[in-house]
Amino acid sequence: MVAKWDASDIPPQNGRRYIVTGANSGLGAATARALAAAGARVTLACRNQETANAVARDIGPAATVARLDLSDLASVREFADSVDEADVLVNNAGVMAVPFRRTVDGFEMQMGTNHLGHFVLTSLLLPKVTDRVVVVSSLMQYGSRKRFDDVNWERRTYNRWEAYGDSKLANLAFARELARRLRAAGSRKRAVIAHPGYASTSLTGKSQTRFDAVMDLATWLRVGQPAERGALPTLYAATMPDVRNGDFYGPNGPGGFRGYPTKARVRRAADDQGLRDLLWAESERLTGEVFEV
Repeated sequence: MVAKWDASDIPPQNGRRYIVTGANSGLGAATARALAAAGARVTLACRNQETANAVARDIGPAATVARLDLSDLASVREFADSVDEADVLVNNAGVMAVPFRRTVDGFEMQMGTNHLGHFVLTSLLLPKVTDRVVVVSSLMQYGSRKRFDDVNWERRTYNRWEAYGDSKLANLAFARELARRLRAAGSRKRAVIAHPGYASTSLTGKSQTRFDAVMDLATWLRVGQPAERGALPTLYAATMPDVRNGDFYGPNGPGGFRGYPTKARVRRAADDQGLRDLLWAESERLTGEVFEV
């Protein structure tokens, strides 16, 4: 691994096809721009079509826009039906620390959007993906209390930050379990995970809680990094040939907050087989999607 790997180190991507969810702003837009600059064709799969179209115009003919609302499984299935084939699926989209509300399908909004929507999308697209699936997690996974027996917040008093942490731990645990199942099936496809560290994007400072002041201060002190730098672990995971099934990448700076891509430490809970089995079973039960590898 190059010590200071950045977007200029992306291998030529000519002819490769990427789907990036939530590519209308922040990390997703930065990811899409870098991939297109390296020669890839990129589908910006987004709920907000207006902002997605603006990003696509900025990128040029290598980018196309498709509607995908991860909080609505009908939209997820409609989008998946429209895809013929892709080399890489990047599960980037997400919401953070929103007030309690439910998706169209009755899921807690953060788990429903960040994990369950991507769970169904990945299940439907995996037969059409030729190379790898990249799942974007977060350092906020450490805020989860590992309650995968109540992913829908039916027996707990809602805490928006804990719910966000649950969804981000779910991203990591899901991808690690997908990697295991791909390996067991003898598949050459890979499931890879990345986290951006602390990236100053449109998601930060919008929770309407006291934590916003902390995040605003961290941004002012430049603890974080711009979206273009935060996207680097995702770009490494998505493009580099040496990436292995199940790898997890994040920034190499202190605490993983900022820096260049490196291997990240996997939280022990994400490799707890019982917890992963529970998450997988609950995801299938809630969505009605039987995920076969």
